[in-house]
Amino acid sequence: MFLYGSLEERVPEKHPLRPVRAMVDAALESMSGRFDEMYAKAGRPSIAPERLLRALLLQALYSIRSERMLVEQLEYNLLFRWFVGLNMSEPAWNHAVFSKNRERLLAGDVAHELFACVVEQARALKLLSDEHFTVDGTLIEAWASHKSFRPKHGGDDNDNFRGHTRRNDTHQSTTDPEAKLYRKGGGQESRMAYLGHVMMDNRHGIAIDTLLTQANGRAEREAALAMAARLPGRNKRVTLGADKGYDTLDFVNGLRQYAVTPHVAQNNSGRSSRIDERTTRHQGYYQSQNKRKLVEQVFGWIKTTAGLRQTKHRGRERVSWMFTFAAAAYNLIRVRNIMEAAI
Repeated sequence: MFLYGSLEERVPEKHPLRPVRAMVDAALESMSGRFDEMYAKAGRPSIAPERLLRALLLQALYSIRSERMLVEQLEYNLLFRWFVGLNMSEPAWNHAVFSKNRERLLAGDVAHELFACVVEQARALKLLSDEHFTVDGTLIEAWASHKSFRPKHGGDDNDNFRGHTRRNDTHQSTTDPEAKLYRKGGGQESRMAYLGHVMMDNRHGIAIDTLLTQANGRAEREAALAMAARLPGRNKRVTLGADKGYDTLDFVNGLRQYAVTPHVAQNNSGRSSRIDERTTRHQGYYQSQNKRKLVEQVFGWIKTTAGLRQTKHRGRERVSWMFTFAAAAYNLIRVRNIMEAAI
């Protein structure tokens, strides 16, 4: 028997993955030079990095738990084959290909470049504001347990945690030494974790910058200042919204040194706020406070749909790569939804 047709014909014309595929193709095309540098011309041909990245995007978009399950889907799911670029008869690769190529993709900083390409597409579509932004951080649970949190210099520390003081300066995880014991707020349990930070455009809630750090009490403010310093050239007043955890003297003064107006929520619990009426009397301050809640949608999608509530990778570099990659996937969905709503 002979089958005449193509995968292109099998995918409905109005399928929601079609605009996503178009944006991904444009981004990967602009990155082709980087891929040429990463892969040697001699030796056995490797899996095209464009295919690997498209497959990883599917894993994030469809909440696929593991790379083994992802490859299983590629064997029989025609929609996934079309998105990745496999034809009907071409065999899917082994799931170990992702592990073998991960170091190469990490070294090439591919996730950050893909993220930047998607942000530039949103800017070209005039979806981004160049004046008003929001920053926030979220806890990413590490792939390490409390039992792995052991004294740095050895010692007789048994599995009974009661009566033992465990601190990051004296203990570290044997599973993921870069993860830190941290709790996001009062009344919450401490966990082995990292902190993921996002700077968001206030117009449509599109992430424009990401950063992943070790978890500590200063990380959110330090990461916000680092991302504020990377904002594109500013010829007009720029505002940055944040919650009351950022209402500190060093953070507010740091933003003003970058010519950024701090639209930080006032912290009135036990001390005076660093934001006064010079800022709060403007209507724009209250607009920033309303808009800043959109950043929770970014974190919610990354942690639930993309599966980063608890990372499956160890080490800050790998977790950072996956966090930025998940943010790029979120932006693809966000841009598609905005453009479809405008039609």
